[in-house]
Amino acid sequence: MIRERTSPAAWPAPWQPPADARPSAEARPSAEARPSAGMRRPAGTRGGAAGRGSGRVEWADVAKGVCIILVVGWHVVVKDYLRVEWHIGVPVPGVWGILGEQLLPLRMPLFFTISGVFAANAVRRPWRSVARGRIARFGYLYATWLLIHTVLLAAAPGFPTDRATSLRGLLEQLTVTPSNLWYLYALALYFVLAKAVRRVPPAVVLVPAAVLSAVTAAGLLDTPGNRGGCYQNLIFFLAGLHLRPRIEAWAATATRRRLVLTAGAYALVLAAMAAAGAQSWFGVWPLVSVVAVAFGITAAARLCRWRALAEPLARLGRNTLPVYVIHMPVLALLHRLVVGPLSGLDRVGQELVVLGYPVLTTGLVMVLSLAVHRVLLAAGASWLFDLPARRRPAAGRRDGSRPDPHRPDPRRPDPHRPEVHRLGAAR
Repeated sequence: MIRERTSPAAWPAPWQPPADARPSAEARPSAEARPSAGMRRPAGTRGGAAGRGSGRVEWADVAKGVCIILVVGWHVVVKDYLRVEWHIGVPVPGVWGILGEQLLPLRMPLFFTISGVFAANAVRRPWRSVARGRIARFGYLYATWLLIHTVLLAAAPGFPTDRATSLRGLLEQLTVTPSNLWYLYALALYFVLAKAVRRVPPAVVLVPAAVLSAVTAAGLLDTPGNRGGCYQNLIFFLAGLHLRPRIEAWAATATRRRLVLTAGAYALVLAAMAAAGAQSWFGVWPLVSVVAVAFGITAAARLCRWRALAEPLARLGRNTLPVYVIHMPVLALLHRLVVGPLSGLDRVGQELVVLGYPVLTTGLVMVLSLAVHRVLLAAGASWLFDLPARRRPAAGRRDGSRPDPHRPDPRRPDPHRPEVHRLGAAR
């Protein structure tokens, strides 16, 4: 996750960017991030510092903030926490693993649904604008950070994540088998498809995407690397794109009763799926994800009433890109530093940390990621977080050279020449 503009006041205070730093791609709102004319804020909510005067959709920012926390938390659990050799006699690590699995239908489907909502205006623009502002931009970010991850993760060979170990592997990750940065890869592809079929009736687009998701979830397609995530989540991006008015209305009319009902429905379908062992049944996983997204949007809209939670989550939701691209190398480094000492602790020592370790580590990884982002911006490396702007020739010269300020411009009359004074007198 990850493109909206905000005013400097909307940046999170702990990682306020330098005054001369260019805001990151994730921190600049685009037209698609602005609410449509008929959009209403959920009753009883306020825009807050982030929402006032910025035209942003706060519930969507809150949802994105929650999603990036869940993404980082899941990686902490499966790539670090469960790799520790726990010997405490209590199945706490297994409970964390099960909890993370129950949120799988929510995290990325909700993330892509919101991305689709934000993309609704962008795909109406000319191809040239979409090609550079969306397709090339996400492709550039994916390729740039794939190379960075390949170099950094080589220093942690024991860390369990996809990484290229050869030139062929790197080329495959760049083209057909996306790495753990697959969200950026998927967005680039999704914008190509969404723009190409913009004039096609929504049903003709959504039905095949839903079938593709069901086929992939059922294990009927070969999905090396993270290709399966691209296949499964296309339907949610396109749903956010084509069903934006309905999604906005759903969020604007969220009530406590609907929150309880959607939470209960989500818990019920999860329990039924687990009891029947239906995770790989055709159509079950996409259906569970739809229920999860309905619950996620409702919960995010209701969270906007709790300012103490909504405002920091919304700020985080506007800065998901740096967390998404930086957190994996940070987690790999922390894992290398702590997995040995943690595994070597005695039973009492492990009991003291086993319950809260995933929460504390998730918070630490996110804070460090945002701190690295701030340092990179201060160092002038904003090109790591957005497609560099085109260089335009200087005004007045076709060759791009700058005019000499000490040399008279022949196109302008010299005020010290006599004929100029005579002209002024004649007027």
